[in-house]
Amino acid sequence: MGRIIIRLDRVMADRKMTLNELAERIGMTNVNLSNLKTGKMKGIRFETMSAICSALNCQPADLFEYTED
Repeated sequence: MGRIIIRLDRVMADRKMTLNELAERIGMTNVNLSNLKTGKMKGIRFETMSAICSALNCQPADLFEYTED
């Protein structure tokens, strides 16, 4: 079975945006955003994904990668 790798940190670095700045822009706590970034969350709402994509000017595919184990 494969797994999903979260590439949020890479996209944030490309945009030169800090975790605090992104959290403030999308109205999410630093802790929850950090949990998403490190893969500790089990899911994400489309509303949250839309806000992240808007703030980072990216597509959902930029944030996630599927890989076979």
